Amino acid sequence: MGGADARIVRNTALVILALVALRLVAAAFTPITFDEAYYWMWSKNLAGGYYDHPPMVAYVIRAGTMIAGDTELGVRLVSILLALPMSYAIYRSAAILFGGARVAATSAILLNVTMMASVGTLIVTPDAPLLVASSFVLFFLAKVLETGRGIWWLAVGAAIGAALLSKYTAMFFGAAILIWLASVPKLRRWFLSPWPYLGGLVALALFSPVILWNADHQWVSFVKQLGRARIEDFRPVFIAELIPTQIAFATPLVFILGAMGLHALTWRRAGALASRVLIETMFWTIVAYFVWHSLHARVEANWFAPVYPPFVVAAAAAANLVQWKPRARRLVDFCLRWAAPTGIVMFAALILQANTGLLSGYRRDATARSVGVGWRELAANVEAARVRSGAPCVLTPDYGTTGWLAFYLPRGTCVVQQNQRIRWVNMPEPDPKLLAGKLIYVDELRPGGHPFLNDLFTQVTRVAELQRKRGPLMVETYGVDLLEGAKGDVLDRSPPPELLP
Repeated sequence: MGGADARIVRNTALVILALVALRLVAAAFTPITFDEAYYWMWSKNLAGGYYDHPPMVAYVIRAGTMIAGDTELGVRLVSILLALPMSYAIYRSAAILFGGARVAATSAILLNVTMMASVGTLIVTPDAPLLVASSFVLFFLAKVLETGRGIWWLAVGAAIGAALLSKYTAMFFGAAILIWLASVPKLRRWFLSPWPYLGGLVALALFSPVILWNADHQWVSFVKQLGRARIEDFRPVFIAELIPTQIAFATPLVFILGAMGLHALTWRRAGALASRVLIETMFWTIVAYFVWHSLHARVEANWFAPVYPPFVVAAAAAANLVQWKPRARRLVDFCLRWAAPTGIVMFAALILQANTGLLSGYRRDATARSVGVGWRELAANVEAARVRSGAPCVLTPDYGTTGWLAFYLPRGTCVVQQNQRIRWVNMPEPDPKLLAGKLIYVDELRPGGHPFLNDLFTQVTRVAELQRKRGPLMVETYGVDLLEGAKGDVLDRSPPPELLP
């Protein structure tokens, strides 16, 4: 490695370490989201699968809390640190596919300054380990291409298996790889080799706990996730959300570079055929599905996580390899120069807004409900009401409230979601003695109240109304009801809607 390349590697490593450190600081003081609290509860009861997703997010959170405890930082620690191997995988992928330390460094840095990576590894969801695993899928496929050695297919299978343990979206990697092999003449020999099929068996073996869990639970997770978009639900309005949300998640300047890179790979023949087709198939196969999905149902912005590794490599190729005309060159140079500062500022602004609401003048925004600002104080007031009433257990109406209360109430407090019991099938059932006496029910104030509680209990008494606030903004008001005289089983054990006829 020459002196110039060594400086690029060193500087890239320092930038990425600084970005990871920034996320760790933000993770320590930003309250967890309701999804993170839910997945944290999963991590206390590890299993081969869960109602919503495969189990990798629970493993990641469990590893972090074993190191840093049941804190905001503990929940997020390992997810954030996984950005380091992710960055290595992207660096090596770009170096192999398109050559040169500069392309590789640009790819690694661009990925880390996207909101998909910066916020997506800070806020721990299944998309965080999926993003990391997707980076290694690309890296190991690049090693197959570089070395021609079949043994690397086993590594590809392991990476896909890890991706499948993160989220079912990873199943599209199989189609992308088949299209890649079929589209590049020199790679078609792999269809006659046992190695790709052995790699597939490795992926299947790693994914088998999820299959077995679903087999034991009426295939509920598969039915829930694979049945999201139904052909009869044609609602093309959702497709209008795709591009704006991806511009935000990629950050605008990285999005421009990525779009120019994909164009250059297709029409300007930038790079070798096998490298270009690999990037294109890894990107467009998944994007094509989500475009179709958006014609029938909403596609959340973070679902695009697995396309970001090839996307940023395309962006780096646009910035460093393509001979653009002067006007396009100026645009590329501007985007390359300001992409990292813009991404860092956007990340910092989002963290500031989520914690304080300052940037919106303390008015309500999308972060107010999802990030648990004010929940520590609210939970303390709920605990005071519980102790005053003598109730040993708290009932809740949804998984978000359940997770937040379990996380912010004193450890060991009995918190039970009254409905959707399938979500907690991996947890021990609550002690019937705790549900037989007094209970308190915590939910947002709703028009009409909760008439079903009168069917379950002989006496329902409002004992408190508590506000969750972010600064001067009142986010929501919760009612605390004392429940007495249970008429029977207080839990709704109805099957999930996915299993109804």
